[in-house]
Formats: sequence, C-alpha cells, structure tokens
Amino acid sequence: MAEAGSFAERVKQQADIVRVIGEYVRLKKSGQSFTGLCPFHQEKTPSFNVHPVRQIYHCFGCGVGGDVFKFVMELDKCTFPEAIRTVAEKCGIAIPKPREHSPEERRENQQRSALVEMHREAATFFARQLHEAPEGKVAFAYLEDRGLDREAMKRFGLGFAPSAGDALLRQLKSKYPEKLLEASGLVSRDQARVPDGQGGHLYDRFRRRIMFPIANESGKVIAFGGRAMGDDMPKYMNSPETPIYLKSNVLYHLDRAKEALRQNDFAVLVEGYMDAIAVARAGIANVVASCGTSLAEPQIKLLGRFTRRVIVNYDPDTAGQAATERSLTLLLEKEFDVRVLALPGRADPDKFLKEQGAEAYRKLLAQAPPYLDYLIGRARQMDRTTATGKVAALNFLMPYVQRLPDRLLRSEWATRIASELRVDEPVLRESLRRAANERRGEVKAKPELVGPAVKPAERQLIQMLVEAEGRLPDGQGLRERIASEIVAHSLHRGLETEKIFEALITKVGERPDAAALGAALEERDRRTLFEILFDSSADATWESAESCLGVLRKRLVDQELAEIQRQISVGPSMGEILRLQRRKQELLQAQKSLEDL
Repeated sequence: MAEAGSFAERVKQQADIVRVIGEYVRLKKSGQSFTGLCPFHQEKTPSFNVHPVRQIYHCFGCGVGGDVFKFVMELDKCTFPEAIRTVAEKCGIAIPKPREHSPEERRENQQRSALVEMHREAATFFARQLHEAPEGKVAFAYLEDRGLDREAMKRFGLGFAPSAGDALLRQLKSKYPEKLLEASGLVSRDQARVPDGQGGHLYDRFRRRIMFPIANESGKVIAFGGRAMGDDMPKYMNSPETPIYLKSNVLYHLDRAKEALRQNDFAVLVEGYMDAIAVARAGIANVVASCGTSLAEPQIKLLGRFTRRVIVNYDPDTAGQAATERSLTLLLEKEFDVRVLALPGRADPDKFLKEQGAEAYRKLLAQAPPYLDYLIGRARQMDRTTATGKVAALNFLMPYVQRLPDRLLRSEWATRIASELRVDEPVLRESLRRAANERRGEVKAKPELVGPAVKPAERQLIQMLVEAEGRLPDGQGLRERIASEIVAHSLHRGLETEKIFEALITKVGERPDAAALGAALEERDRRTLFEILFDSSADATWESAESCLGVLRKRLVDQELAEIQRQISVGPSMGEILRLQRRKQELLQAQKSLEDL
C-alpha cells in the first residue's frame, strides 16, 4: 500500500517494527525474530512472531500477518492514513504539514487551534478555583464527601466554576476576541436585554458548578460538563456543540482508557462522569462514559477502533434502562459482543463501589450476562398470564433478535426465548420461529389462537391441591403427597403459577377455600386461579399427579441444561469445562429417564 517515494514508504523504511509492535505486545527475542502472545486471538503459548529484518509479523496460530501499517490498522481499527500517522509519531518521524487549500480552511484551522488553547486555559482556571479559591472549598468538601481525595481530583482534572458571572471571562477576554469567546461555548451572550438580540453583554456559561473536563481521543480538553452545587437547575450542564466539540463523537475518559481497552479487549460503558471516575479508580481503566445519554453511532464507531466487546452498566432507573435498550440496538447493528450489568439494589456504579468495594464489582462484571439474558429478564417482569401478554413480551424482544446478522444465531435465540419465557403454545412457538428466521421485528400471532398461558400439568396439580380428597395406600392424603413432592424439589419455583402453589401448599392440611385463597392473591394470580378452577377437572389419582410432577421435574432439568450450555459457550477454564460436561451428561440421563416415564 505504501508507494515508492511516498511519505508512507519513508515511514515504513525508518520505522522499527519491533519497537512499534512492542508497545502493544510483550515480545521476547527468539533466534532472528521476536515472539509473543498473539493480540488477535486467545492463546497461552506464544505463536506470534515479528521479523526485524524483513519488517513483517506473522502468527502461526491464527494466520494473521503483514507489515507495520497492517498491524496498527488491525489493532487500532483505523484507516491507512491514520496508521501512517501513528507509526510516524511513535518513531519520532516528522509529519509533513498538510497543504491548506484555501484561506477559509486556514481560518478554520486557526480557530480550532485557538479554541483548544482556550479550553486548556479554562481547565487550568477551574482547577485553580477548586484547590485555591475560598469559594472552591465547598465544592472540594462535596467531592471529598463523594469519596474523592485531592489526588483523584487532580488526576481527572476536576475544577470549580465560581458563582461570579464573569470570573472566567475576565481571564480570557484580553487574549481572545468576543466572536471567538462566544464560539467557544464557555461564555454566553445575554439576549434578553436587547430587543434585536444583538449587543447583549457576555457572561460565563458555567457558574457555581463542579467542572469535569471532556477531552478528545488525543487528550486535549474540548468541552466541559458542570454539576450544579445546591438546587440550581439543570443539575448537569454540558458545553454546547462547537467547532471542536460534537457530543456524538466523544466518549468521556477514552483518552485515558485506550491502552486498557486494547489490552483487555472489552469496554465498560457507564452513563456519567462520576461513574466513570469511580470505576477507573477501582482499577478498571477500560471504562468510558456516554455522558448521560444513550450511545450515538459515531461513538460506537470510535469505540470499535479499540474493541468490539462491551459491558453496558448504565444507571438502573427508568431512564437508564431506556438508554441501555437504545444503546443495545445500535451496538447489535454494528455486530458488537454485548453484555449488560444490572447492579443489585438498583445502585449505580459509583454508589455500588462505595458500598460494596472494587472486588465485588469486578466479580459482577465477570458474571455480566449476554444482552439477551438481560432483555429476557426485563420481559419476565411483564404480565404474561394471558396470551396477549405473552405476545407483547415476545414483541419486546424481537427487535433485538432481528438485528442479529446470523440466521442460525437468531434461531438459537428464538429457542432460548421460548424456553426462558415458557412459551409452550404450539401456535405461538411457531410464530416466534418464523419471525426469527425471516428477521422480522415482531411475532404475528392472534392471541385468541394461542391458547392458555398456564401449562396443563400446572392446571391439573392446582385442581388436585384444591379438590382431591383421596388417600394413598400408606394412608397419606393425596394433596399432602403432591405438596411434599413439590416442596422437596422446588418444582413450583419460576412457574407462572408459583404464588398460587405457595398459597395452596400452606393450606394443604385443611380443605382450601377458593374464595379465601383468591382474596389473598394479587389480581392476576387470583384471575388465573379462578380460570383454572372453572375449567373441567381431570381424575384425581396419584398416577395422573405423578405424570404432572414429572413434567415439572423435566422443566428443571431442561433449564439447568440450558444454563450449563450457556456457561460452556463463554469459554471457561479446562477444569471448569470438564466439570460442566460431567454435569451435562448426568442431566441428559435424567432427562431421558423422565421422557421414558
């Protein structure tokens, strides 16, 4: 790709490929070449080789190879011109200044340079106000109360914007013209005092706020986020978009996270500044924040240069859940491997780390489920006691399944959804299969054709627990035996009718009063109970009860098998794989025995 006589060819000739690749991979001399663990696939024995004379690299494990530009392009997910610039900078090779094509381009470049310098000065000013000015003491105390020490405040460049309306303006106006100050987003013009909107005085945009500098990928400050002190609104205020700042093109903390993203090959995506700071201080440097909004497509493209694996850990409130789901949509379209971490107690990352510590957070991060597990959990919270409710739950999930590019994967997820949401109705299961195969965003099934949402086995057991009067040969009552089997093996856990079974089991020693039972249940469970009791009853015999109990036992076996298969798919250690395989075989035997009954 580097043409003879070009700047790219000169960089390639002067660059030391061992030095460049050595910044990404730990290399060790081995004969004429250098070896290390391949950054493009997981391995324990080094098969990645770099040849300093031929200036090439090759992995004997996965087969990748090429020159220094190819390596940087593949690992940094960047273009060829960007790779040339990166290699040149790493090797200290002067980069020719690009030719400016017009006076307008020259003015724009000068404006951007001035705005970057202005933001650097503003960051210094805000930091000085936090650490030295009397008014900054309140903000300093607030940050200390949030768990930040002085070192952390300096590390992340935190500052304070004083309450005076022109404190920053006074520092800048002697160096920069009003037009440039206004374009910076650091100051605003008072429009309310002048009828035609012209000539109003300038004032500081940020006042009485804790300041978070927002840097671009290169580490240059290009904007700020300000958190209000007291009851001022809005609580958080960001810089407006300017010639150097487009919020959809920036991820907070990316400038500090780049190397960790490459090394760990996954990103922790959080919502706000304090969350990102808390996670980074916990030793998890590969964290970025979308600054309070769901991801935009340019941000995903930017993140994709460093990794295509993301753990989304947004706030647990309604807005955070909505932002998670919007972000998932875009990440799936770009074929990212996505997991979702929903912290217990509806805590955000900052709060959880303060209360539970870094080790607990790391453990949960390692266990973060695939995105579809998270979404299935959300679907489980919906009312699925009716056919209409089940169709609605499936249609909540289908837009995400639709975005999976691989047909086989869509089919596997459809089967998983049917199992997890206990979609046993043939009409609905077939509609789900077709929607996944045809990559449709919804399940088209008429609720009236779907049939009852509760399994026949559940219905019969509930009817027996209410109505059965018989006794077994050993003298034990039929209802008592059924209840003891259910409790002994927790067969009712996770069923749509779990609450109904719990109520009946507590009354097993006496003849249940249907009206009293219904009154003690929530509305949807009461409605389900009454629908079951109005249905025709099957013969109350131990043989029919045992058959129904077998259905519930098989359900538990099927669920454990699905969970074991999921654990195997995430690539555990060899010892763990062997343990899972042994348990899988045991369950398959149990499954066969239940099917033979």
